Amino acid sequence: MAAERMVVVGGDAAGMSAASQARRLRKPDELEIVAFERGAFTSYSACGIPYWVGGAVHSRDALVARTPEEHRARDIDLRLHTEVTELDLDGQRVRTRDADGREGWTGFDKLVLATGAVPRRPPLPGIDAPGVHGVQTLDDGCALLDDLERRERDRGAEDERRAVVVGAGYIGVEMSEALVRRGYAVTVVDRSPQPMSTLDPDMGGLVRDAMCELGIEVVTDASVTEVRTDGQGRARSVVTERGEYPADLVVLGLGVRPQTALAEAAGLPLGARGGLLTDLAMRVRGRENVWAGGDCVEVLELVSGRTRHLPLGTHANKQGQVIGTNAGGGYATFPGVVGTAVSKVCDLEIGRTGLLERQARESGLRYVTATIESTSRAGYYPGTRPMHVKMLAELRTGRVLGVQIVGREGAGKRVDIAAVALTAGMTAEQMTALDLGYAPPFSPVWDPVLVAARKAVSALRDRG
Repeated sequence: MAAERMVVVGGDAAGMSAASQARRLRKPDELEIVAFERGAFTSYSACGIPYWVGGAVHSRDALVARTPEEHRARDIDLRLHTEVTELDLDGQRVRTRDADGREGWTGFDKLVLATGAVPRRPPLPGIDAPGVHGVQTLDDGCALLDDLERRERDRGAEDERRAVVVGAGYIGVEMSEALVRRGYAVTVVDRSPQPMSTLDPDMGGLVRDAMCELGIEVVTDASVTEVRTDGQGRARSVVTERGEYPADLVVLGLGVRPQTALAEAAGLPLGARGGLLTDLAMRVRGRENVWAGGDCVEVLELVSGRTRHLPLGTHANKQGQVIGTNAGGGYATFPGVVGTAVSKVCDLEIGRTGLLERQARESGLRYVTATIESTSRAGYYPGTRPMHVKMLAELRTGRVLGVQIVGREGAGKRVDIAAVALTAGMTAEQMTALDLGYAPPFSPVWDPVLVAARKAVSALRDRG
């Protein structure tokens, strides 16, 4: 009996996790696995790119979890620099084009779509000029670092270097730190009232204050209208509604959108945010032999019960495992997420999980908020730092809807306490009884997250 063939489109977290897991379950004479990747790298940490650019990670190879040669040694037919240009679902085949322009068709019995996401790039004058960089793939990181090093050689170590980061989300704040570490004067521009629109504005204001303390110029309520270029056509400034900001280098941190043009052309179902829709087994809805995972899908957000596009490597790897298990003949599900994320800008740590106030309102939920200021350790212990925690809790049920944390050392990962509580559907009152570890070097007697829960309980009681 001939082996079945599984074709994987996309060679990063979700795609290669799926391929590797399927190979663990099925031998090569049972399941042939062919993976197509249009870039030069596989199984790498895109989340690590800002830290590589900033010098905290010293080599590109440190970001690669598994090389193409390692995948091939596990009997996965991995083809780099090969782009899938068309899906023929009825004929069960994909059209590809390699680096030399050769095209051909490859048949499949099982298809995995892991096409990822692409940086948002608004159609503005000069947005595609040399010196303007998106940061999504390892190839993008290589191009940015090459440009930085070339500019630094040309200008000299003592010359002033200026960079503008467009967008103040996760990538924007992380890249602003990376560029500060490289000696750049950094301006961050964003059209929102505060940086980090993944936080409520009051918590985003804390991030803004900390960025300004680090010497980063933060310009908000300012939409970019143009990237102006010099006589060689290279970016020299960013123009907004509030002014013009000189730049030797421009980094786009405007977020990403699902890369689903192939899927849309093939008639596969997309959600409101353009991501593929799947069932709990990560099968594309309505297709028995097509799976999808990673940044190209929308996922069930457990607190609101709605689907959202949440492009994170944690989700992609888990979804890939689920896909590989199911495609390999086993059974697994991906039940959904609560929207947990952490980030940092220099020594400021930022964490969030669950819903923001805006999202709670959009979901038709009634809620109270509680915001507290506490410390990372016992107040008398050396090195203690302030920490702000905000909690949303649902009226009537008391269910925790979301938590945001901004502070210094020890703040970011505390959000995991809330993530577990949200996943379990706990109330604020139940959270106050959590048996968390305590010692003066690690927390006050009442952990800041529990203090916020106590205040949320009081707010709920005040509202009856």
